[in-house]
Amino acid sequence: MKLYLIDGTYELFRSHFGAPPRQAPDGMEVGATAGIIASTLSLLTEPGLTHVAAAFDSVIESFRNEIYPPYKDGTGIEQALLDQFPLAERAMRAIGVTVWSMYDYEADDALATGARRWVDDVDEVVVMTPDKDLSQIYDDPRIRGYDRRKGSFIDRKAVVEKFGVEPASIPDWLGLVGDAADALPGLPGWGAKSSATILARYGHLEHIPLDASLWDVKVRGADKLAATLVEHMGEALLYRYLALLRTDVPLPDSLGDLEWKGVPRQRYESLCDELGFDGLKERPHRWE
Repeated sequence: MKLYLIDGTYELFRSHFGAPPRQAPDGMEVGATAGIIASTLSLLTEPGLTHVAAAFDSVIESFRNEIYPPYKDGTGIEQALLDQFPLAERAMRAIGVTVWSMYDYEADDALATGARRWVDDVDEVVVMTPDKDLSQIYDDPRIRGYDRRKGSFIDRKAVVEKFGVEPASIPDWLGLVGDAADALPGLPGWGAKSSATILARYGHLEHIPLDASLWDVKVRGADKLAATLVEHMGEALLYRYLALLRTDVPLPDSLGDLEWKGVPRQRYESLCDELGFDGLKERPHRWE
């Protein structure tokens, strides 16, 4: 029994930039929605897949914007893509996938919550995203990420090889290095390598000695880095808090609700007719 959790926001972006544009009979752009339907129908043929859900950032802003207004807010995202979020959610429901629409939280929070909540009830949880934020939950060998573009799984070993730190230290690493995708600036001078070296030894921000002479690992410019950390520790802790995924999102479903029973034929065919997806009409391999 395997639970697949889909990063709907990532998949919609991937489809928007990877699939050709197309219009519904009413003229609305629906290319990204067609792409996410096609890729999800393919995913649903995976051996062992029994349960599935998809999380979407129904609005780009979240509670994090209230704490830190510069946090990512959707600026620069094409309107043709933003307009397809509610349509993509409806399309995923039309193929029998449980959808979590996020407003106060982010899709990543829902994915982390679902993975932690049901990992003891299934053989494996596969999180369908390459998003580095999710790397923090791969400390459990029963939870793995999957990068569909590279065709590779992401587990604890892959996280350590890529970032140089354990999954539990990923929020701390992001607090120091920053994350342009989320508009987190990080601390001046703290690069990926120096941050990894320090955190691989000390684990978390509050465990790093504030005097570089007490560090028992060598990094270039240690004195300056320590001084920066002392001066900006409050900011680093804030950025870490923002990067830390919530695992207490109030998802309304039980594991039984996530069981995939096939594509609801009438609802799906009606959607295909509405959006002009004639070529996708016969793609489902199993009907409800």
